[in-house]
Amino acid sequence: MTTVLPREARSSQVVEVPVTGSPKRGPLTRFIGKLGNGAVQVGLALVALFWLMPVFGLLVASLRGEQANTASGWWTIFTRPAEITLKNYADLAGNEAIWQSFLNTVYIAVPSTVLVVVISSLAAYALSWIDFPGRDWLTVGVVGLLVMPIQVALIPVAKLFGTLGLFGTITGVVLFHVAFGLPFAVFLLRNFFTGIPVDLVEAARMDGATEWVVFRRVVLPIAKPALASLTIFQFLWVWNDLLVALVFADQDSAPITVALRSQLRQFGANIDLLSTGAFLSMVVPLAVFLAFQKYFVQGVLAGSTK
Repeated sequence: MTTVLPREARSSQVVEVPVTGSPKRGPLTRFIGKLGNGAVQVGLALVALFWLMPVFGLLVASLRGEQANTASGWWTIFTRPAEITLKNYADLAGNEAIWQSFLNTVYIAVPSTVLVVVISSLAAYALSWIDFPGRDWLTVGVVGLLVMPIQVALIPVAKLFGTLGLFGTITGVVLFHVAFGLPFAVFLLRNFFTGIPVDLVEAARMDGATEWVVFRRVVLPIAKPALASLTIFQFLWVWNDLLVALVFADQDSAPITVALRSQLRQFGANIDLLSTGAFLSMVVPLAVFLAFQKYFVQGVLAGSTK
């Protein structure tokens, strides 16, 4: 027997539709939502200013004389702006050892970065898209090399470079940086290459493209963010290195990190020269980061959307 409800009863009924798929908002999410975008931006600006404070202090110290830096802190520049001078930069311009070390740093950092990016991109493509015997074991070996510390290889590599005549040369420093930069570079690029859609690579191969054409016209344009991230990491690591250069470079091939360390006086910090040289050496990696910033952000966001 079927019971038919009156029209008034049917119209008065409330139909409840279950809501699915809406995530629950946690207390932290609700708190941030109440703050609003303006408050969040102000907070991020304050954090950025806090992290930039040492850089600003280094800049101010490079613009003050030795006596002023010894007598008081850099923050006193706000009450005594007359202490600002360009004498430190003029003295640095006449320091031939610092400028030669600056050029040595460029000679070391640029080839080390270019070689690592080129070799690792080719190796990562082979490990990702070319099927050959032992590919998986080779990948495991590359990952295993990531856990090897640099300090373990200093003495054996120094003996090898001494036998080959590379010890104390820029070439030896570059080869060491390339050898220890490749495992991480191959690991990083391989993880990115494997996320490329298979249809793109297979379609290019069906059209008759060789592996070199696929690598150059299909994979590399997509991998620009990953390549930019790797370029930044490798360049900053080599440019700021002290340990490897201190072991393998001599006085003529020493980079700026070793040159600044050698400028320490016996009874003083030599802050006027060190702050100026340190700020000058910081300008180049900062410019590299700003040049690749767009691709670096894309590479960071690409991993979260795959």
